[in-house]
Order: sequence, then structure tokens, then C-alpha cells
Amino acid sequence: MTQTRAATLLTVLTALLAVLLTPSPASAASLQEVTGFGTNPGALRMFRYVPDGLPAGRPVVVALHGCTQNASGYGTGSGWTQLADRWGFSVVLPQQQSGNNLSSCFNWFQNGDIQRGQGEAASIAQMVDRQVADAGGSRVYVTGLSAGGGMTAVMMATYPEKFKAGGIVAGLPYGCAQAAGSPYVCMYVGATQTPDQWGDRVRAARPGYGGPWPTLTVLQGTADYTVKPVNMTDLVEQWTDVHGADQSADVSDTVAGYPHQVFRDPAGNGVVETYSLTGMGHGQPVDPGTGSTQCGTAGAYSLDVDLCAAYRLGLAWGLSAG
Repeated sequence: MTQTRAATLLTVLTALLAVLLTPSPASAASLQEVTGFGTNPGALRMFRYVPDGLPAGRPVVVALHGCTQNASGYGTGSGWTQLADRWGFSVVLPQQQSGNNLSSCFNWFQNGDIQRGQGEAASIAQMVDRQVADAGGSRVYVTGLSAGGGMTAVMMATYPEKFKAGGIVAGLPYGCAQAAGSPYVCMYVGATQTPDQWGDRVRAARPGYGGPWPTLTVLQGTADYTVKPVNMTDLVEQWTDVHGADQSADVSDTVAGYPHQVFRDPAGNGVVETYSLTGMGHGQPVDPGTGSTQCGTAGAYSLDVDLCAAYRLGLAWGLSAG
């Protein structure tokens, strides 16, 4: 073997060895159903998305679909599974069953499903416990669209110790149906409550809890006629009160051309954040594409408005550092 050929072979072998020894990033996996995750009093189904090669101890995002949707479609359409591959975290995707609700809505308005230790809220909490036990996740976040957004508020109120933050997309404040006397009045008109009354509803859901409470980000379309924008105002009043903050925004600017606000607690921590999606109807904001800020797929209730809600939430929660 000539010296030149030997040198070439050595270079090839060195490059091959470098490839073999370089850890592979988390990559695309498939959605898996998990059974036996607890007593499941709410009779929900549990699905999860775990990127291949995901290390133990990575964050967990619970993503709750809207009415007429399912776990798989919402996970893909919203962009959460795409971001899980990109940033390295797992996604728990609860799924409603038609036997519980004919429109596959989570029952954010039913007394038996919105209290700690009962119904659908307890089932979702059991899913969280199972995923944390299996994957060793130390940080858990919860988000959802519409009815899934209403159930996100339920989980933040009834199991605050399990979640660092929540993201509500076109959703409702905790206890809104009870305050308004009807889920439809809540959705279309809103409920007449003071900030303190809104906050009391959350505090009553977890008596004696001393905190910390999850922080909240809300995204709402200004042309949403299914869940009226007043519900974002009520969410701000509810969760600023829970955090001991006032209802005056400390930051008012624009993000991707949309009005954006941040409300800080007395210690200066951002505890509530809002995005008002000008002209957007009822759905999940997405921004399809392969750019660093893009995610999601346009479709029914998945609206291309050049801003991906999942990306904005993940960025606020520090998931991009993965």
C-alpha cells in the first residue's frame, strides 16, 4: 500500500469513527398509547410522544386537544411533536372519548370533572405522574386549545404543584361555567366576576396551597366568535390575582406584528403573558415551515397566522435550551 493510499484510508477511518462516536440527537418517533396509567376516573385515553434517544429527565408538555379533535391530530397540527424533536422533550396527549362527550370536548364545565381527585382532572394528573415516573421529567407544562384550554385552566387550579406553567389558547378561566351559569354564556358573553372573585375560584380548588402557582400565557384571536376575547381578559384578572399582581401590563409591545403584554408580580417576575391575534378566528395559531421560529400545520382549527403558539410557549418555558 502506498503512503498516499494509507493516508487516505486513515482519513476515511477517522471520519467514520467520529460519526460513530457522535451522540445522535433526539429524532422522530411515533405516537404511543399508554394503558394502566392509574384508576382513570375520567375514562380518558393517554397517548405520548417521546423522541427517539431522548435522555431521562427532560421536560414534559401536556397538550390537550379541542372539540372534534384527537390526540394525534392536535399533536402534529399544533407543532408540539415537531418541537419535541427539535428541542428534546416528551409530550403527553390526553384524548377524550365520545362516551364522555359526543363532540370529543374535554368537560371543562362539568363539576365532576374539574375538581381535584375527580373525573377528567384526576385522569390527566395520573397521566402526568406516569410520564414523570417513566421518563424522569422534572419540569411539566400544560397547554390546550378551546375546551383543551379550559381544561388547562382546570389543571393549573386543581394540581398547581405539578405544573410550572400553562398555555391557554382560545380557552376559558377556571370556574367560568359555574360563574356564568352556563358554559355557553361563559363562551359567548363571559362571566361577571371581580379579579378577587376569579382568584378565589382558583384558590378554592386547592385549599391551603401556599404556592408557587403556575405562570400563564394566553393566546386569543380578536375575531373569535366561539370563545369571545373577553375570556382572555377574565383569565388575566384571575391569574394576576392568584399571583398577587395588578391588572396593569408592565410590558406592552408587539411580537410578529401582534399586540403582546406581560404582567409582573410585586417581585418583578412575569406571571401572566398575553398575545392578541388580530383578526384571527377560533383555532390554534401556527406558522408552517422549517424556519427556527416556525412550527405547526395549517388545517381545521389550526390557523396559519405567521406565529406558532407552541413555539412562543416553548420559548417562554425555556424548552428551546434543550
